[in-house]
Amino acid sequence: MTDATTPDTPDSSSVTRCPWVGPQPIYVRYHDEEWGVPLADERQLFKKLVLEGFQAGLSWITILNKRKRFEQVFAGFDPEKIARFGEAQIENLMQDKGIVRNRAKIKATIGNARAYLKMREQHSLGYFFWDFVDGSPINSAVRRIEDIPAQTGLSKTIAKTLKQRGFRFCGPVGVYAMMQSAGLVNDHLIDCHRYQPCLRLAEQFEAPKW
Repeated sequence: MTDATTPDTPDSSSVTRCPWVGPQPIYVRYHDEEWGVPLADERQLFKKLVLEGFQAGLSWITILNKRKRFEQVFAGFDPEKIARFGEAQIENLMQDKGIVRNRAKIKATIGNARAYLKMREQHSLGYFFWDFVDGSPINSAVRRIEDIPAQTGLSKTIAKTLKQRGFRFCGPVGVYAMMQSAGLVNDHLIDCHRYQPCLRLAEQFEAPKW
């Protein structure tokens, strides 16, 4: 038996999913096992923030297909290790066809790791994000994909605050996409087979205290 965090991935013909899900198995697994699950883990939140930055201007399936390589070359998304990257590592990354080779985004990731470490002197990244929603996931309860926004007033506020903290490539659209993925908001459509499981997880979730 599986719980809501580790579901079986049903056959595509047997369940209703959010219509944005592509047919690729990696996309289906992302939707069924990860998207919308409330997340408190520090490194995983940082990873999502970084990958949303790399996704800017690209399709999400591109990032999903490259995510394993991203994890390898960015030291498992360990901020302490990434913060020490210098020009040699940047040049190596620019030659790696397994990731998105964008110099500005690579440098932003290194800068974001340093901003993260500075933030951690005061509080955790998890506390930073979850405090904006008072520690409880927002349940959108929408029926049509047209009713799901690309950004919200809250994501604009979070993006602005991140920028003030020294983060880059963290605009309101990317921040909202991260909020959806990390379960700060449940944007599964009501008739999606993952809506109710994510709703139950939200009820059980304990947000980081600091």
